[in-house]
Amino acid sequence: MSQVLALSEHQSPARDAVDDTYLEWLCQQIIANHFLPVPPEEAVFVGDGDYRMIGAEFLGHFVRRAGLVPTDDVLDIGCGIGRIAVPLTQFLDPEKAIYRGLDPVANGIEWCKRSITPAYPNFRFETQDIKNSLYNPEGSIGGRGMRLPFQDGTFDFTAMISVATHLPPEEIETYCSEVFRVLRPGGRIFLTAFILREQDDPAKPGSDVRLSGLEKVEGQPCWYLRGENPMAAVGFDEEFIVNVLTSAGFEISSKSFGGWRGETAEHYQDFLIAEKPRRIA
Repeated sequence: MSQVLALSEHQSPARDAVDDTYLEWLCQQIIANHFLPVPPEEAVFVGDGDYRMIGAEFLGHFVRRAGLVPTDDVLDIGCGIGRIAVPLTQFLDPEKAIYRGLDPVANGIEWCKRSITPAYPNFRFETQDIKNSLYNPEGSIGGRGMRLPFQDGTFDFTAMISVATHLPPEEIETYCSEVFRVLRPGGRIFLTAFILREQDDPAKPGSDVRLSGLEKVEGQPCWYLRGENPMAAVGFDEEFIVNVLTSAGFEISSKSFGGWRGETAEHYQDFLIAEKPRRIA
């Protein structure tokens, strides 16, 4: 069992918007900066596309869509091999902000510990041996038994990028409840998913052919790829995923639908951003 970490106890700071011109410049610098750590291509076990470019893209989404500021304390669930962490090293204030990354894949965490933490000591990474039939089938902790190794109210911002896309519905509920616990009032969760609305048809022309085999599970709010490991790609009914967040206590800030379904969009997966209320009745 991981030791519970007591981190910074400051209250959520007033958030001043980051200048968009500066943000665009910073994202371009991250893409062009060949001194930033990048894992060997064969070691990248999740996602596709350019490592630096996708990381910079998400930094832009975090700031523009969810109000991330340099003094925010950040939790990255499913941090993988640091694709989100690396651009954040250039954005978060090393004296005022912390970053903590968790993932069940030990090789990715070890790379992050070797390649990121020595230069950026406010960035720390930890393996959680969560069982997942796709990424960690021999894990010792069931997803329903997952507990984040942090005290209540530790973070201002939690990223769950391509995590819900590989979890069954009952585990999504556990993750959202735990994220709510470790966020400070006013803290935000940024979650990506494949969200199925009533009008969506994964097999329609123009949709990502890799997801054309998504099929609804009878009596369940989830969709799995036909003939694949069930966790290879998981979709959820819109009502279900929204209810999971609101049942955990969150207020939905925004929904943004992605281009995987063949529609013009600024991003691939669907985005859900939700906030922990500053006052809880």
